[in-house]
Amino acid sequence: MPSPIYRQCSATYRQCSATRTPAATSVTASFNPASPAITLVDLLIQSRLPMSRQSLTPLDLLLFPTWLVPVEPAGVVLKGHGLGIRDGRIILIAPREEALKHPAQEKLELEGMMLAPGLINTHGHAAMTLFRGLADDLPLQRWLRDHIWPAEARWVDEDFVRCGTELAIAEQLKGGITCFSDMYFHPAVVSELVHKHGVRAQIAVPVLDFPVPGARDADEALRNGVALFDDLKHHPRISIAFGPHAPYSVADDKLENIRILVAEMDACIHMHVHETAHEIQEALHKHGERPLARLARLQLLGPRFQAVHMTQVDEEDIALLTEHNCSVIHCPESNLKLASGFCPVERLWEAGVNVAIGTDGAASNNDLDLLGETRTAALLAKAVAGSATALDAHRALRMATLNGARALGIDDHTGSLEIGKFADLVAVDLSGLAQQPIYDPVSQLIYSTGRDAVRHAWVGGKQLLNNGKLTRMDEQRVIANARQWGARIASTDSQ
Repeated sequence: MPSPIYRQCSATYRQCSATRTPAATSVTASFNPASPAITLVDLLIQSRLPMSRQSLTPLDLLLFPTWLVPVEPAGVVLKGHGLGIRDGRIILIAPREEALKHPAQEKLELEGMMLAPGLINTHGHAAMTLFRGLADDLPLQRWLRDHIWPAEARWVDEDFVRCGTELAIAEQLKGGITCFSDMYFHPAVVSELVHKHGVRAQIAVPVLDFPVPGARDADEALRNGVALFDDLKHHPRISIAFGPHAPYSVADDKLENIRILVAEMDACIHMHVHETAHEIQEALHKHGERPLARLARLQLLGPRFQAVHMTQVDEEDIALLTEHNCSVIHCPESNLKLASGFCPVERLWEAGVNVAIGTDGAASNNDLDLLGETRTAALLAKAVAGSATALDAHRALRMATLNGARALGIDDHTGSLEIGKFADLVAVDLSGLAQQPIYDPVSQLIYSTGRDAVRHAWVGGKQLLNNGKLTRMDEQRVIANARQWGARIASTDSQ
């Protein structure tokens, strides 16, 4: 039986649905959740059919990279293999000679390239690309209180979110990011853009105790979240989560409501936790316990809890994360830039905690370069652990792909190159000067390759990046729109 809080939110949503704008429901208009889907069982049966039976239906696309890195099994690099796609899913991984026996509508040679799972950016605030460089070289609380929150109150509306999110999607795609988690205002607008541009995303509805753009209070944010979840629960590329901002900005009663809703809806919780030492000190003073312990007491922790940052960690924290099977989202460059602290990635990994990686927003990073973020994470982990063997290149790539999918609860569908999963892929050119010679292509990817080497990207078998060019977005228009917003913000700030 649905809980009272869910019924209350749903009832309010239904009462308001007659007056909702068409944009709020447009995302679901062009896909049919009742349409037949290819199941993993179907694919496994097909893979065991005789060649003559399999060849009746050509592949949509057959790719031949120099290196194929599935991520799962761990540490595997395949040379001389092909990958076949049909109906948006991977249905073939085989040696080249065997793959060539399969008819395909299109065959693509990726000479000198690595084919890997698309990168998954598990934490960010997409529209904040428009605040990139607005306030740098400041500690977190001053940065938020004196600059970011006032700027958001003044500038953030649906148009701001639309422009900033398009800029973020374009930047991420060109860097090989095929899936991202967003935690920002006007999430319905974000969902429209994710649907339009073909990427995959978790959209976390932000919840705070004070008014924010698009929600007068936490209760309205929760109602909006339930409405968006109901709209999109069958969408093949979008999942809706709840994003209580941080333990210090959301009261216990609102966290309790979130706990009830996510249990009812089987949704994720995405939350900034243990980002700074100041946060820990304030929590001990106000609540007499560390923030993670408070969240455990409120029963928010679990396999669908995503703890973002976790730079302040003790053994009791690790025990709680392990006990409740939570995921940690590591954002090393933002933490370094804001001097927030260091997430002990190797300790968490050794304890069995799933650790994924995120860029955070471009206002505190200042880019959405997950490949560069992964390199920083690998190097920083070695320094923090005092061990050169900490977070090797293969594990770093796993953190940016399969671990991210696991954190978002979509690892059955994406995050690795396996039969039956969606064809979310990235092809990276390793033929440049900086990559030669190549002994381990994954090591070269992590330690000596920049995002400008990304050539192609597919989501669900649809090519969204072709030889470095966006296929569904007008890059120059996106840049022009961002510059217009930048000029508006800069001219007002200078007055």
